[in-house]
Amino acid sequence: MRIIIAGAGEVGFHLAKLLSFESQDITLIDTHKERLNYAENHLDIKAIKGDATSLDLMKNANVATGDLFIAVTEQETTNITICALAKQLGCIKTIARISNEEFIHNQDEINFEKLGVDELISPEELASTEIQQLLDQSAFSDSYEFEEGALTLVGTTLEESVPFVGKTVKEAAQIFPDVHFMPIALQRKGTQYTVIPRGDTPFEAHDLVYFITLKEGVEELYKLTGKNKEVIKNVMILGGGKIGLSTAKSLLAKKFNVVLVEQNKNKAFELSDQVPDAMVIHGDGRNVELLEEEGLAAMDAFICVTENSETNIMSCLMAKSKKVKKTIALVENMDYFQLSQSIGIDTLINKKLLTANTIFRYIRRGEVVDLTTLNSLNAEILEFIVKPESKVNGMLIKDIDFPRSATIGGVIKEGQGIIALGDYKINAGDRVVVCSLPRALSKVESLFL
Repeated sequence: MRIIIAGAGEVGFHLAKLLSFESQDITLIDTHKERLNYAENHLDIKAIKGDATSLDLMKNANVATGDLFIAVTEQETTNITICALAKQLGCIKTIARISNEEFIHNQDEINFEKLGVDELISPEELASTEIQQLLDQSAFSDSYEFEEGALTLVGTTLEESVPFVGKTVKEAAQIFPDVHFMPIALQRKGTQYTVIPRGDTPFEAHDLVYFITLKEGVEELYKLTGKNKEVIKNVMILGGGKIGLSTAKSLLAKKFNVVLVEQNKNKAFELSDQVPDAMVIHGDGRNVELLEEEGLAAMDAFICVTENSETNIMSCLMAKSKKVKKTIALVENMDYFQLSQSIGIDTLINKKLLTANTIFRYIRRGEVVDLTTLNSLNAEILEFIVKPESKVNGMLIKDIDFPRSATIGGVIKEGQGIIALGDYKINAGDRVVVCSLPRALSKVESLFL
């Protein structure tokens, strides 16, 4: 694919990095020479310095022959404008990063496709949505819903007391024949290798395991893994930026009790007007005494979304030491994901990764309607719609020449989730959720073309 990215900031560079690893034809546009030099020296891409709103520059970038134009500059008005220009010049698909969530929530009234913008993406809203899902499944380190919960992805670390530790996947299925979940990926403690479980794969203590499950399977997983489904009602949010404000509004709408801590005095006063039902505290969230005075010990969840990753991590560790049930930290450094389990924070989230997940479904072949990347594992979860001409249409799962580095986690048929085993026959219209390592993606995609 020919992909043009306008904006070489954190999100743009991260996207260019991921896409260049897949041998995509990438052109990166930015006004900052230093950013472009760094990108060119580290990535196999073409860099163009200049203003992406310039028609001459757009033509020089051969936007007319582009398959995808991604606008992720710091200005949402610029992103919308250059997407409209790219579409008029002939680019097939356009995606604009925005910060005003009203645009996303009111797409029924404003048809952005007519303006030339096929998709609007707000990293801040994606992060807020991720936080809400994590609070819904509070005992798990990761959670992701497909088709409004028809299938749910959850990740958890297995304790020694879990009844299927020491058993293979096949043995566990025989012992618990009525369960409604499927293991799709795991990582052994102390390693960075992702394993796609097979029937002869053993579960070991301290494995980080990801399961695809039905709604009733979530309760079964709680019981079998010995996790307690904690009731999350009282939430403290550190950082009153866009993510903190969006999360506070969403949680208040669901009747959570919210305490919002903001260091900037003027910003704190603004927040008190924007979220009058929350308790807004002006103060430094790194001050342990302040947080204790404001009821930290009574909180069920502590969410750190300041602009400083280290502050978020250290504050979450402090909250964990005070026995807070759930801690979530926003981080910018992708390397921190390998540390989340070992240092004791429940979950780390990253805006760049969430944005890339959303954009990647436009790059994958086959009709991919959803995609997520496992935070600490080198694997992708894709949701394909089976077309009449797809190779898998009409086949039993056990008869499909599926790569060993990938697995089918479940199927959504007419809105209903199914944990599909070998005798399940895939039909056109089915939505198939697949977990795949990078080396198997091309083969997996070819099965659904």
